[in-house]
Amino acid sequence: MALKALDIFKHLPRSNCAECGSPTCLAFAMQIAAKKASLDQCPRITPEGLAALEGASAPPIRLVTIGTGDGAIQIGQETVLFRHDETFYHPTGVAVLVGDDVPEGELQRAVDAIAGLKFERVGQKIAVDMIAVVNATGNCEGFVRAAAAARETGLAPILMSADPEAMTAALAVCADAKPLIYRADAENWEAMAALAKQHGCPLAVDAEDLDAAAELTQQLVAAGVEDLVLDVTRDTLGATLESLTKVRRLALKKGVRALGYPCLVRPLSNDPNVATAAAGTCIAKYAGIVVVDTTEHWHILPLLTVRMNIFTDPRKPVQVEPGLYAIGAVNDKSPLLITTNFSLTYYTVESDVEASRVPCYIGVIDTEGTSVLTAWASEKLTAEKVATFLQSPEVSGKLSHRTVIIPGYITVMSGKLEDAAGWQVMVGPRESSAIPKFLKTMWKGE
Repeated sequence: MALKALDIFKHLPRSNCAECGSPTCLAFAMQIAAKKASLDQCPRITPEGLAALEGASAPPIRLVTIGTGDGAIQIGQETVLFRHDETFYHPTGVAVLVGDDVPEGELQRAVDAIAGLKFERVGQKIAVDMIAVVNATGNCEGFVRAAAAARETGLAPILMSADPEAMTAALAVCADAKPLIYRADAENWEAMAALAKQHGCPLAVDAEDLDAAAELTQQLVAAGVEDLVLDVTRDTLGATLESLTKVRRLALKKGVRALGYPCLVRPLSNDPNVATAAAGTCIAKYAGIVVVDTTEHWHILPLLTVRMNIFTDPRKPVQVEPGLYAIGAVNDKSPLLITTNFSLTYYTVESDVEASRVPCYIGVIDTEGTSVLTAWASEKLTAEKVATFLQSPEVSGKLSHRTVIIPGYITVMSGKLEDAAGWQVMVGPRESSAIPKFLKTMWKGE
């Protein structure tokens, strides 16, 4: 639980030296409680006070890093239940399964297919970031071969076996990739803890219920393993969601340290359609890792889209750079359409312009990432701003005509824009999907 200012103040030197930048120690404590200052700014705090505060102010959900280099992912350390309270910071890892029972001749193709699950959406790259190797054969040889192949992808690996002997063999070829060791349970936890500690790898915990999980995490921490992930997969989606929610609430609201770890969810159905829908639900509430058993693009892309939407800060809309964009083989007689720099708006307009097969320019106005109607209502999309854009050398030097097409929702701007810019204004369709028909029927060129 977050410390209050008075709790923090009790452990400060209370000398009011102001060396931290705050006028008094109480003011400094209030800054720390508001997450606007850190303990290292106080030069006079005692080692005892620092230890007490660092222990009490540790994140309620531990931050766990899996993988290394550019392929490393971080999960956990979330501080709120709901995104509107603050934001979510560490996106859910999406892992795709590959079994060590895949024939040797097909293994590389299977691994490459997982590594190739990359897409572009509204100008941003989204991709699967984890690969989970399952010891389906029960022997070491196949598991080692699959682990070695997974290591070469650069994705954050998960090694899935309850057999310490097989895990030992797999770690011999990929421990340097810092995989998530899956799994420690009531029977094997001592052996798995020894491997995790030896190789500095995070460890997943699997228990029949949350009470057993809490008992097991305490044993593992006592054994020297602190980077833990809880497998909370249950028989049904409802039971799994209940476990995910309980872990989050107990960690954040009750300060239960034994459950203060990110969670993992395995596939919840043999039907890939049902499993994908369940995984998407768990991304929203509150999985740190979801594991799926499919490489079909129509299953993976929706999951990555859900993750992107959940972990995008709603206070910072995804934006494109303002400016003039050429779509197709444009010339000086090509039409010019105006839109905002909200990514979803821009890429929707771009897609529909491309579908029209009419080469066009799209003029993107800086509206701080807001949509057309929102920008108009907040005076971030004004006739004066559009006129300034039209009169810029970037635009006037590219076109021999002086006609601009504005979105249909801001028809009211047309008269004022004509006066301010000296351009003829055409009012386009309200919906972007109508752009192809509009361009083919209404644009005659010069």
